[in-house]
Amino acid sequence: MPEIEGTLDRITYRNESNDFTVARLKTKPKSRLVTVVGSFPPVSPGENLKVWGEWVNNPRYGYQFKADGFECLLPETLKGIERFLGSGLIKGIGPATAQRLVFHFGKEVLEVIEKNPQRLREVEGIGEKKARTIARGYEEQQDIRGVMIFLQNYEVSPALAAKIYKKYGKETAARIKENPYRLATEVTGIGFKTADKIAMKLGLEPRSPHRIRAAVQYVLWEAAAQGHVFLPQEEVFDLIKNLFSREEEEIEESLISQQINSLVEEKEIFLEEEGEGEEVKVYLAPFYHAEKGIARKLLGLKFSQQRIEGSPGENNYHHLALTSPQREALKKAREEEVLIITGGPGTGKTTTIKALIKMFEESNLEVSLAAPTGRAARRMTEAAGREARTIHRLLEYGYSEGEFRFKRDEDNPLKTDVLVVDEASMVDLLLMYNLLKALPSECKLILVGDMDQLPSVGAGNVLRELINSGVLPVVILDKIFRQAQESLIVVNAHRINRGQFPIINEKNKDFYFIQEEEPEKITKTILDLCSYRIPSYLKVHPLEDIQVITPMRKTVLGVENLNRLLQEELNPPGKGKRQIYCGSETLRQGDKVMQVRNNYQKEIYNGDIGRIKEINQEEGEMIVVFPDYRGSREVVYGLNELEELDLSYAISVHKSQGSEYPVVVVPVVTQHFILLQRNLIYTGITRARELVVVIGSKKAMGIALGNNRVEERHTLLGERLVSGNTF
Repeated sequence: MPEIEGTLDRITYRNESNDFTVARLKTKPKSRLVTVVGSFPPVSPGENLKVWGEWVNNPRYGYQFKADGFECLLPETLKGIERFLGSGLIKGIGPATAQRLVFHFGKEVLEVIEKNPQRLREVEGIGEKKARTIARGYEEQQDIRGVMIFLQNYEVSPALAAKIYKKYGKETAARIKENPYRLATEVTGIGFKTADKIAMKLGLEPRSPHRIRAAVQYVLWEAAAQGHVFLPQEEVFDLIKNLFSREEEEIEESLISQQINSLVEEKEIFLEEEGEGEEVKVYLAPFYHAEKGIARKLLGLKFSQQRIEGSPGENNYHHLALTSPQREALKKAREEEVLIITGGPGTGKTTTIKALIKMFEESNLEVSLAAPTGRAARRMTEAAGREARTIHRLLEYGYSEGEFRFKRDEDNPLKTDVLVVDEASMVDLLLMYNLLKALPSECKLILVGDMDQLPSVGAGNVLRELINSGVLPVVILDKIFRQAQESLIVVNAHRINRGQFPIINEKNKDFYFIQEEEPEKITKTILDLCSYRIPSYLKVHPLEDIQVITPMRKTVLGVENLNRLLQEELNPPGKGKRQIYCGSETLRQGDKVMQVRNNYQKEIYNGDIGRIKEINQEEGEMIVVFPDYRGSREVVYGLNELEELDLSYAISVHKSQGSEYPVVVVPVVTQHFILLQRNLIYTGITRARELVVVIGSKKAMGIALGNNRVEERHTLLGERLVSGNTF
């Protein structure tokens, strides 16, 4: 196979989503520039590469070398070494430090870093700590390159290879050869299909028990990601057969059953059959224990009612004007161990929470407030006038005894008499179970939420199941406060919930509809609304106060494309404004970003939105400022942690749950047909406090209003509450 060797002169093009790179290589021994194309890890000008592949004649660009593989060689010239060190790949070294290092050590600098890093302190500005950082960064880069080259043989992209290295380090090759399917469960972002491809290239037997076992777990976890608590066994069989549909021989159900039974013996999964001839339900262990545990805990809460003193007034309570449903909520809260309070916008859920707090505190009861996300907890804190914590903070989630876990549980319960949880529709099955495990047996539990919102992102449909079971007491707040009736946001939310078209475009009101059919024209209008029209109309900040919420990630009006366009409009490149590539996105100083997974070490949670304050490639860090109940705080990310952040000029409806923004802009078009649902539109518009602008077609809005299908999820929580089947 032909191979060439040379020094990387420049990167002409790079697609961060798939690592496809077009580069110019100055070849050796003849110094000529050659165009090289292929998948590469982040490489920088000045690096020496050995590349193998084939020469191709591109009709548009002429002769190119199409790379099938590569090897990174150490640079040889002083200029090459300086460019390599200053590329930002090695933490602690930026262009200025690289220049000083090369000036001081010459061509020996790489050997000094690798073998004698204490000598780095000879260079001005480098102390003991920075010398150690540079040495570690250099060693890590060498290890990562080795892992990437190993994984090239299995068609693993450099981006995924970096994730795998982060998990296993120098042990990567050994761990993968031992059991490639561990990647699917142990490395974020790598699923069964990638692990399976590696396993097949390693020569694993297609009908191997290891493979079928991994497939069973994969389809169950995929189902959980879609909200299901269990799957019918026949569906498990079908999904696994479809996974292996390209195999010459179909996988027999008997082989799948063997691995299911093996996992049952190890208590990794559980089977449940309600009666003879009934479908068998297949649960992953955490969801089986959680579903039964929630029912058991809720039916077992006992509160000493004699401890509640006094009674709320007839129509007013501590200057809080109460509707009859609100007074009913206070009455039931005095009498019941568990109470669910549900209602739409403007029906007084916040006022009810305030009244509950006052009533319980008058009886000298300890009241705790919690919400599922940081944003929801901040809103609850502001509304109630006292601190509310995320459920994770309340349960003291953290690293202990070699793992992340909740420190509050049955053996170390919360010290509270009453727990009020807001935005309960967002609480998934596993989180609810961990919350209930930490409740003292004589603690009152008040769940407050809107059951017409979208269900939780995680598995289960807890709030709706609890309400529909009929076992627990429920108060529905259905009277809209007079002042709320003046807001078309509130009025239209209730109209949409009833399937009625919203009232639009009334002068000096807060709900507008812009009729437009073509997606390209809608994107231009959204850019104009966010950058000029809305800020001029309401005197709001384009980045801080306006949120675009869209149903889909892909398409012209999806999250990804709108983020790219809004970034260029609201935060374009500028002199001295640093930026860095992350996946398919460019992150820039000043950008609005969202945390997309829970990071318990940093106490930043999925859905939190902040602004990039600083990017420091020399230190390998980025600083993001997030608001919190104390005002704001700075969070430091390593450059290898940036996959936890997405641009958030536009976000999905699911990601907007539990949040509130001054202004919301929502595109509603027929191209989003698959997601045109009533509760999705309802959730999107109820995120706004001051103004909603819907842009799209009335036809698309009509389709959404007519689709009141509630997402069906496989769950038995409600039935367990009714039957008492909790053991």
